[in-house]
Amino acid sequence: MNIGEKIRQIRLAKGYSQENLADMLGISTTAYGDIERNKTELTIVRATEVAKILNIGIVDLLDIELQPIDFSMEKLHLENEKLKAEVEKWEITAAYWREKYENRFVGNVLRVLSEEPERRKIGF
Repeated sequence: MNIGEKIRQIRLAKGYSQENLADMLGISTTAYGDIERNKTELTIVRATEVAKILNIGIVDLLDIELQPIDFSMEKLHLENEKLKAEVEKWEITAAYWREKYENRFVGNVLRVLSEEPERRKIGF
């Protein structure tokens, strides 16, 4: 069953006409009919308004199955260990590049300083 058919069945069970719901939603009867015939895609805002008017939950209207979130300590511990390993990998990479940069920079500075000619002393 599609969303339009479900809205129609609930509307009829509650005793509302299309005109009633269209008025409550602030839209034309034609626009509301298009919703029930699935000619118009229902936005989440409009679906929420319809659900509120029909006094049902949006989850029930849209037939959404909510999946429970697994917050078990074992799963969280494994995820934490993966993240620690990833951080360690990036720390090693950063240390490698830091050392490479420092060696190159210090090496270049020392080379430039050693190549600088001695200044002649000017005597008066």
